[in-house]
Amino acid sequence: MPRRLSIVVAAALCALGSAAVAAADTPAEWWLHAIGADLSAAPGPGVPIVVIDGAVDATQPSFSGRANTTYLDTQQLAGPDDYHATAVASLAAAPGNGGFAGVYPQATLELWDAGRGANAIDGRSAAQGITTAAKHCPAVINLSFGGTDPHPEVQNAILGAVRAGCLVVAAAGNGGTDGNPQVYPASYPHVLTVGATDERNFALPFSSSGDWVDLAAPGIDVTASVPLSHDASGVSSGLSGTSFAAPMVAAAAAWLWTARPTLTVSQVADILRSTAHPVGPSRFSTQTGYGIVNIAAALAAPTPQNDPQEPNDDVSQVRPGLLFSSGEPSLTTIARPSNRIAATLLQAEDPRDLYRIWIPAHRTVRVSLDTTGSAVARIWGPKAFSIEEPPPLRTRDLKGRSITGGARGAYAYAEVFLTGRTPTASYVLAVRAAKR
Repeated sequence: MPRRLSIVVAAALCALGSAAVAAADTPAEWWLHAIGADLSAAPGPGVPIVVIDGAVDATQPSFSGRANTTYLDTQQLAGPDDYHATAVASLAAAPGNGGFAGVYPQATLELWDAGRGANAIDGRSAAQGITTAAKHCPAVINLSFGGTDPHPEVQNAILGAVRAGCLVVAAAGNGGTDGNPQVYPASYPHVLTVGATDERNFALPFSSSGDWVDLAAPGIDVTASVPLSHDASGVSSGLSGTSFAAPMVAAAAAWLWTARPTLTVSQVADILRSTAHPVGPSRFSTQTGYGIVNIAAALAAPTPQNDPQEPNDDVSQVRPGLLFSSGEPSLTTIARPSNRIAATLLQAEDPRDLYRIWIPAHRTVRVSLDTTGSAVARIWGPKAFSIEEPPPLRTRDLKGRSITGGARGAYAYAEVFLTGRTPTASYVLAVRAAKR
């Protein structure tokens, strides 16, 4: 049977009750101001927001006749309690024709129903939706669901989407007051993970935390469009959960990318992190990551360094014929035995990079690193199948900073990784081949 992932919805009644008093006097759609969405005019349709969730009610006033909206599969509401996906999609991109507007009202919106009832997601269908969205990157893929069990099919679909040039945004989860278990897909590498804050810009207790959280957005006492079968007014207020914070960040990312279409997926993520409004005294928090997303600041930020060839964390992602049929192009070749590449590392999200390199016959290849952070480079031999090899194979395959080719040329791997002394690093890796 397909493994199911539970939709991330707030269930911390004590947290919701305590916040209700403070939220009573807050203005309507206060979250738009909290993320800087009211300081600039949103652009027209551009980079799509893809909501992979349960069913969205196509007859709901916010979606009936909405321009630039594509249903990627059949939407099948499971009953009056099946409102989650409609609310998520509306917070990202409700057009405002019913008086309620999402963060990016004119956005191109694509919807995939991976629901199995009102409170569960079919992991296999979710993976299929991610793969479908990845066929036309760039796009921002929103995943407001999660569970405590890893789902390899979903993880591989995410890696494929990132490789194709899509940004994947996920809700951090609502287990902060329930033991704070690790949540998937939120904690997978290469996912922009979103925690939840309140109207005072404080982290919410129920919001799951970990070093894999990247950003935060409002996630309590928000209002959203819902199916008429759930509420005859078509609107529900007092919604809470990281599910509803994530689409705000997804919309911010699509807005930024539409306004600055030459950005790469890594640059979009880096800008959103670097321009976020910190929560608390430190630059990074395990509950809110680098802070609350700030659209106005992101639009004005300089273009950061690109991070090419992602994902490239292990041999399975770069060697042809494994996770990706074509693998990653070799950094050095027979025609170009020496080369350089500039990239970045980020703890928890992308702590290592692996590159295929060509080792010419009877020549010695060396790697060197020029870095602004604490990172090192080393070489793995042609027989390496993972940087997580057991000790006997590690002794055979880990070569240090140089390797000498045998009678025939072969492909090997250059690894760059953080040492743990700094949380980030920018680097230039040089690979040079010379005679013995």
